[in-house]
Amino acid sequence: MRIHSILAGALAFGLSLAGCTSATAPGQGVYMLLDTSGTYTEELGKAKTILNYLLATLTAGDSLAVARIDSGSFSEKDILARVTFDDRPSMANEQKRAFISNVESFTTTVRASSHTDITGGLLQAVEWLNETGAGTKTVLIFSDLEEDLVRGHIRDFPISLDGVRVVALNVTKLRKDNVDPREYMHRLENWQHRVEAGGGTWQVLNDLDRLERVL
Repeated sequence: MRIHSILAGALAFGLSLAGCTSATAPGQGVYMLLDTSGTYTEELGKAKTILNYLLATLTAGDSLAVARIDSGSFSEKDILARVTFDDRPSMANEQKRAFISNVESFTTTVRASSHTDITGGLLQAVEWLNETGAGTKTVLIFSDLEEDLVRGHIRDFPISLDGVRVVALNVTKLRKDNVDPREYMHRLENWQHRVEAGGGTWQVLNDLDRLERVL
């Protein structure tokens, strides 16, 4: 994809400039949720590309976190890495290298989860973003958006998403979607309704070459 062709240069450029200017206003916060259920773990290579792009473009004062969508995702234990980038270039560079290392370690050892608690992950994302004080808050959901909850887990309630932009990435189509495409459309419509009802904004981006237009 085209984003690969600019990634190496963008990452080096981002690392060299990170922190060159002090943040005079609240930066942006980005929280990325990774689906680890079933065969979706095979898509994590694309997720690493997105994270590398984010590391290349976010600057001093910006915050970034990545977390897995697990069987019960409303938990800090599912946050794989988190950082607010320092004003000092050398420190910001070190933060980015450590972040990449943590993500690499996870993606090479990840085991597929038996259930998919997207709602819990979204709640945890909003909590973390609010704590950062970021002026712009974005949640990236890297998932097929098929929520599969552990029996007894309650997630059918409104979610407060005031001021939060939710972007669904790489929403792959399931086998049943090929049988009845309305299943796919229903998933998208359901999540859009939940996000917008909670005061957030919703966007679907399956062409990852267009990621720079979103961020």
